[in-house]
Amino acid sequence: MTEPVIHVAAALTTDVDGRALMVRKHGTTVFMQPGGKIEPGESPLTCLRRELLEEVGIDLPAEAFTWVGTFEEDAANEPGHRVLAEVFSVTVDATAPVAAAEIAESIWVDPAEPGDIDLAPLSTRALLPLLAR
Repeated sequence: MTEPVIHVAAALTTDVDGRALMVRKHGTTVFMQPGGKIEPGESPLTCLRRELLEEVGIDLPAEAFTWVGTFEEDAANEPGHRVLAEVFSVTVDATAPVAAAEIAESIWVDPAEPGDIDLAPLSTRALLPLLAR
């Protein structure tokens, strides 16, 4: 049987020092890139801009984002599901993001050595390695 797929938009968000922004939702232990589920009729970039504003208070124009690609991996917080992520990169200034909505915590990590934190499969296997190169 095929695992259900959750279609999301995610931001590979870095600061000027190359650190990656990771977020953790309330009631979970896993850190991942900010983003969220794409609503019906919504473009991936529109979804991502909405989610960044809701989750971490980042409000940037569409032109600030660069398309990275589509990635599929095991879902971090929904066992038995896969996540299909439309990924964009964006660089932001060092202003601390403000965790809001369903986000409990946000941190900046070195993509090559994120430290001793629980990471989503998509982050570990696909996204952070892109930045660590």
